[in-house]
Amino acid sequence: MSDEKLPTRSENFSEWYNQIVLKSELADYAPVRGCMVIRPYGWTLWENIQAALDRRFKDTGHVNAAFPLLIPMSFLEKEKAHVEGFSPELAVVTIGGGETLEEPLIVRPTSETIIGYMYSKWVKSWRDLPILINQWGNVVRWEMRTKLFLRTLEFYWQEGHTAHSSEQEAREETLRMLDVYADFAINEAAVPVIKGVKSETEKFAGAVMSTTIEAMMGDTRALQSGTSHFLGQNFAKAFNIQYSDQKNELQHAWTTSWGLSTRFIGAIIMTHGDDQGLILPPRLAPIQVVIVPIFKSAADKSAVLDVTERVAQDLKSASIRLKVDYREEVNPGFKYNDWEMRGVPLRIEIGPKDVEKKSVVLARRDKPGKEGKSFVSQDILSATVIEMLATIQTSMLERATAFRDSHIHDPKDFAELAEVVQNGWALSWWCEKKECESKVKDETKASTRCFPLDQNSGEGKCIVCGQPAKRKVYFARSY
Repeated sequence: MSDEKLPTRSENFSEWYNQIVLKSELADYAPVRGCMVIRPYGWTLWENIQAALDRRFKDTGHVNAAFPLLIPMSFLEKEKAHVEGFSPELAVVTIGGGETLEEPLIVRPTSETIIGYMYSKWVKSWRDLPILINQWGNVVRWEMRTKLFLRTLEFYWQEGHTAHSSEQEAREETLRMLDVYADFAINEAAVPVIKGVKSETEKFAGAVMSTTIEAMMGDTRALQSGTSHFLGQNFAKAFNIQYSDQKNELQHAWTTSWGLSTRFIGAIIMTHGDDQGLILPPRLAPIQVVIVPIFKSAADKSAVLDVTERVAQDLKSASIRLKVDYREEVNPGFKYNDWEMRGVPLRIEIGPKDVEKKSVVLARRDKPGKEGKSFVSQDILSATVIEMLATIQTSMLERATAFRDSHIHDPKDFAELAEVVQNGWALSWWCEKKECESKVKDETKASTRCFPLDQNSGEGKCIVCGQPAKRKVYFARSY
């Protein structure tokens, strides 16, 4: 870790974010512009995210499969809105084995088309439905402006693709998976997301309806953190996914797709991090506890390390992910700063006095300084650590929720909306006309994030034009 201090979030949030990713060794820049190398610490965090999601997918009846990285160009052209939406971002392969290809191949930006083609081969009867498949993999989108984790040319994700025999079942699946994402974000990552529906302008290319979980970052900007799409019969018709129903009549299937990517690591960083670095939620943290032995003399070293080993074994037996920092070339203060930068939820300090008192010092990452320190008997350490990790998880969610709620406003007119979205979100009535949506974006740089699913029915006046409106929408500047 570099000794240089981070810029503070208040002075330069963007550079604070960049430096955290690099200094905590989550990722690094790759030699290809816009690509990243995810380092072991970052990949372990992603593996923990994968495990939490994969468990939820399988609990809802989904299975994993793998589909090709390369897709024929003609596949994308079959669904008009889909190819128009993705054409500026496509990476195209025209030469293979030294020969010009008869048909260009696309490095997948998403897999609806290739999966739609395969489903058309597999689905013949209503008995073959539903198909509930998820894929873990990488995709490529040729972004012009890139930022580590948030927006890179290549990124890792999961993409679920399902086919159903009825519109109702497909719509239920769309919302079920949105609930899965929200449950993961809130309960595993302590990120208090808002579930909602995207506007027609903001929805996925080729979808009938796009739903989203939106999160507020530490600078109050919004981050789209996961999406679930009802695709209607658009892709089923484009790829001829047909089946014989119970009356032996030919029908087109109804399909969905849903995805969450390594972008979510950016959500965790920007929701919880402070001026000292990362703060990772215990349920996802690669290392939940770091033990720092402290000694000066050889006699102290022997006694301290004996206790350290015993404590480490006790915690490992309790299934706690931990690291013992044995480094002797750096002082304890450096170690504290290093592990705070990496966001380890809990630090255990063991020195000669702690050995004598048969206690340890616990230091919470989410409460720096004296406020987060406590002295605990070694005899009850495992139980105390387990309880404290749960407390940290709850505290992180409560703090992020309070921050979010205190920055959501109900402006009285357009002028006030333009003001509040510079440092917060606006929840306002909107007539759903594209002209009003464009005016907000052009004049304030804020976009519609989502119509929240939990809003009450009613009617108001559009915050932009004053015409009747039936739904409220979140306006915010976003990543």
